[in-house]
Amino acid sequence: MIDAGSAGSRLHVYRFRQCASVDPVQLKDEALFVQTIPGLSSYTPELAGPSLDPLLEQALETIPIHSHKKTPMAIRATAGLRLLGQEQSEKVLDAVYDHIYARYPFPIIGGRQGGVTIMDGKDEGVYAWITVNFLLGHLKSKDIPTAAVFDLGGASTQIVFEPDPSDQNIMEEGDHKYTLTYDNRQYVLYQHSYLGYGLMEARKRMHRRILQLAEQVKPDLHVTHPCLPRNLEFSFPKNDPSPEAKFIGQGLHDACTDIVKDILNKNAICMAPPCSFDGIHQPLIAEAFAEEGPIYIFSYFYDRTHPLGLPPSFKLPELGRLTEKVCSGEYLDSLPDGDLRDEMLDRPEWCLDLAFIYGLLSHGYEIPDHREIKMAKKIDGVETGWCLGAAIALLDEADLEQNV
Repeated sequence: MIDAGSAGSRLHVYRFRQCASVDPVQLKDEALFVQTIPGLSSYTPELAGPSLDPLLEQALETIPIHSHKKTPMAIRATAGLRLLGQEQSEKVLDAVYDHIYARYPFPIIGGRQGGVTIMDGKDEGVYAWITVNFLLGHLKSKDIPTAAVFDLGGASTQIVFEPDPSDQNIMEEGDHKYTLTYDNRQYVLYQHSYLGYGLMEARKRMHRRILQLAEQVKPDLHVTHPCLPRNLEFSFPKNDPSPEAKFIGQGLHDACTDIVKDILNKNAICMAPPCSFDGIHQPLIAEAFAEEGPIYIFSYFYDRTHPLGLPPSFKLPELGRLTEKVCSGEYLDSLPDGDLRDEMLDRPEWCLDLAFIYGLLSHGYEIPDHREIKMAKKIDGVETGWCLGAAIALLDEADLEQNV
């Protein structure tokens, strides 16, 4: 399974055991996980296919030769290609399919139209939900509460959870209501994918909003920025022919948090209450998701907080305090010389990233302060995210015996 994300492409090779189609799928291990940057959306169609060669060459080495033609594969692109627009993204996917079909022995299940596709945001979230709950063993018994999952990519963020049965009956109808059948059991899930609220897109939104607010007061190429380190000069390209803007960092936590709340658009009209942010209907976590149900976050949620020492299990006030220390400069001042200090000096958007992550979880999704949140890059040695769930769905949906 190739995850063609907005920031990079990642290849997963899984080994499963399933003796008959009626048997449940058993995961033996994740035999290979490799990645490359940037993502397919950064390439012309001619270069998109070859950009995956470093991944697929390692797959050739990992998978035994006698299994090459029996190993099904699929490529699922996410929000990065969705943002390109249909015409350009289809050209990229056509070129990727032609390149892989001509050079590699792995059968692409579903051909070009079914096997090399842009994944719908709702499937991205639900597959991530399957991955986490499959690895936790929470799909084996009705007596075990399933986990809620929150994913943060570069261009989009997803939420998926199974509301309490009483809340399922009053959940508004719409794309957010997802009925999943897995292993002869039906799950009624709430899901939503927010395109444009991934971490990289959120950075752009916040920079542009700060520019917009400044220009309403006094047009100036030098703009103070509460989410950047104090006195840092930072250039940001504008979307018009004007010269790029020059930001001067202030390192103000509260003012940065206000910008996060602003872009989350909590005041948007809510046509189907209750709503989370941007006017999107969502059952309240505090009321609709069982207290004993675990909450898992991953992807950029993990990547931007784990290096700073946030523990794998925490509550939002802990993240809030860490964000304050980073924004004020106290965290960096306390660091000895070393790799983390060098990385923080090289990436000036740490305060912005943490403020957005905290604001998204607390003010956006409204996770209560007292709820425990678990961070995981891997569970039992297997990467979290949607890829395993999509691979399991591939086994369920495809007649592999005919295809391979």
